[in-house]
Amino acid sequence: MSETFVHPYIPNSDPAIQRRMLESIGARDIEEFYACIPEALRFRGRMDLPAPLASEAALRRHVMGVLDRNRTCDEALSFLGGGCYQAQVPAVCDEVNRRSEFLTAYAGEPYEDHGRFQALFEYESLMAELLETEVVNVPTYDGSQAAATALRMACRITGRDEVLVSAATNPDRLRVIRNYLRPDVKVTLFGFHAATGEADLEDLNRKLSSSTASVYFENPSFLGGIGTLGQQMADAAHAVGGLLTVFADPASLGVLTPPSGYGADLTCGEIQPLGIHMYYGGGRGGFIASADEERFVQEYPSRLFGVAPTEKGEWGFGDVAWERTSFAKREDGKEFVGTAAALWGITAGVYLALMGPKGMQELGTGLMQRARYLAKRLNELPGVKAPALTGTPFREFPVNFDGTGLSVKEINRRLLERNIYGGQDLSEEFPSLGQSALYCTSELHTDADLDRLASELAACLKG
Repeated sequence: MSETFVHPYIPNSDPAIQRRMLESIGARDIEEFYACIPEALRFRGRMDLPAPLASEAALRRHVMGVLDRNRTCDEALSFLGGGCYQAQVPAVCDEVNRRSEFLTAYAGEPYEDHGRFQALFEYESLMAELLETEVVNVPTYDGSQAAATALRMACRITGRDEVLVSAATNPDRLRVIRNYLRPDVKVTLFGFHAATGEADLEDLNRKLSSSTASVYFENPSFLGGIGTLGQQMADAAHAVGGLLTVFADPASLGVLTPPSGYGADLTCGEIQPLGIHMYYGGGRGGFIASADEERFVQEYPSRLFGVAPTEKGEWGFGDVAWERTSFAKREDGKEFVGTAAALWGITAGVYLALMGPKGMQELGTGLMQRARYLAKRLNELPGVKAPALTGTPFREFPVNFDGTGLSVKEINRRLLERNIYGGQDLSEEFPSLGQSALYCTSELHTDADLDRLASELAACLKG
């Protein structure tokens, strides 16, 4: 880089300003700041990046050109799911979360509170009603972090260092859990029945021990099935002094019993289905919920908002047990908590207030009906088995193509030529299911959309 180069996107890149900054702190050059990094870890070449564009208009034109190469789920008919869903987003959700007092402040922390604390308190209250729990946190980065943090909480509560995790867990989430819990917490998988997708209780019971902090499973599972063994798993975990942690889809809780109803001590999940766009995978937020017991509350690393009367006879909204968090005193925090997804919590709160209990029931019922109808249509195709598991699907389910002689990769390529995103390929992550793909239905899918998939898939199978 030339000594006279001033980068248009990087503040203080002017060489003269940099020299004055270095002089003021007594450093010879910028390299002194990186002296602690081993040479083997340093990159000494030049990154293969395009030259910077000096004007805002030129930069915008370049970025839009890159984005235009994408084919979004609004432009193609999509049956992808696996944790990020093309949900219906009411206009009021976008109207509220784009308000400047919610949108722009760093970490969602305003210099002047225009109702954010109350909005998050209302979100937590609505989630608690949906989950039938008493405490819900301000959202974490995403559902995967919520799952990992809930398991960390379980380890601190029990003083143990092993968690048992269902092998039917979302593979991406499992990687986050493993990464977040290492090196001091052991993650052991317990199996599931390939025919049903249900937990293998015999395998679980073999692996339970006095070291088990928590048993973890997802309901519905990553493979889409609704689990029916939650109470048995709760009883087994509690029998050895452990906890039960369940990852739940909030969109299902208008029709399914919440995890607290079958023995879960900690419930976690992802709020993206609650009025939040996919945003290329970025519209995410995670929740953790529990009973209002000190042993649980004191182990939450994230913020909790409560309500209390003020001296003036009004109601005030603010942090509960602030000293728990790394915001109060970082070295004493339960875990480090940085920028959270408070904006998406407010959005989910707006969505839940708009939907109400009846709306959430209709949402869950509609998703189950669409899944059953699509499975029926696909199962009529020669060589196709849908669903590939006998468990009851909620919104998505695996479809097996072994009988067609085609791979999922080839089928998805042919569907994309017809402007359809097929199901997520499961053949590598779940080889026991053969050439199977995870197909997802959405509240946006019409009967005509589902019939079109069946018709186009039939044409793809013919060649």
